[in-house]
Amino acid sequence: MENPMDVRRDDYTFESAPEVLEKMRQAEDLHQHIPEESVQDLQRVDVSHHPYRRLKRLLDVVISAVGLVVLLVPMLLIAVIVMIDNPGPAIFSQYRVGLNGKRFKLYKFRSMRRSTPKYMATEELENPVRYITKSGKLLRKLSLDELPPLWNVLRGDMSLIGPRPHISDEYEIHAMRMRFGVNTTRPGITGLAQINGRDLIRPDEKIHWDVKYLENFGLRTDLRILFSTFPKVFDGRGVSEGSKTAPDAAETAETPEDPAPMDTTGT
Repeated sequence: MENPMDVRRDDYTFESAPEVLEKMRQAEDLHQHIPEESVQDLQRVDVSHHPYRRLKRLLDVVISAVGLVVLLVPMLLIAVIVMIDNPGPAIFSQYRVGLNGKRFKLYKFRSMRRSTPKYMATEELENPVRYITKSGKLLRKLSLDELPPLWNVLRGDMSLIGPRPHISDEYEIHAMRMRFGVNTTRPGITGLAQINGRDLIRPDEKIHWDVKYLENFGLRTDLRILFSTFPKVFDGRGVSEGSKTAPDAAETAETPEDPAPMDTTGT
């Protein structure tokens, strides 16, 4: 397996915190290797100049702005519940990789205890369930922790629909995304992977769903994904907290704030 620091480094425009870089240098199997044969049928798709992009961005701005206003009171109530359940900030921020590999700060409701180890994926924790708060378990199951990212959508970091944003040390996912053009569109709050298995799909399957989304890039596809998301959320299927049988199973361990980033690209 290639050293994670040598995987098409020139293509990476995001920065990583020093602790993450050190972890990547020492990692042998930090994330499951994506076999070449599992993606040999895929072709690169570039949607950076697709005519739908402008309409998509307009819809993102309008819907996220309206959503933030309409959901303001429920979000304040959730914030209070989070702080009562486990004293500390209701919102946590975490760096993810977005459009063209640029790193941005994602905001979500905190669903894990403040004592959770930093820079570790949930599946890497020993007995990860003990770090999830009582309110956090419900928030994660119903995806209510995904309401604050509406602010990321309004800012332009994300879209309502698109490939899920990953943390920067998931280098194999990012290498594949750059190779097949997935980074030419903004990451989304929900997408094809979320309505087709959520946490319980392998990294190579995620890449296939990401590329399929690009191949069918358009308003019809986004509407189908949007209206398919709600029943998937409420039935609670596809949620896994640290299962070793489900590679890349869950969100990374949360921290209230990442340290100052270290630029590894000179940009």
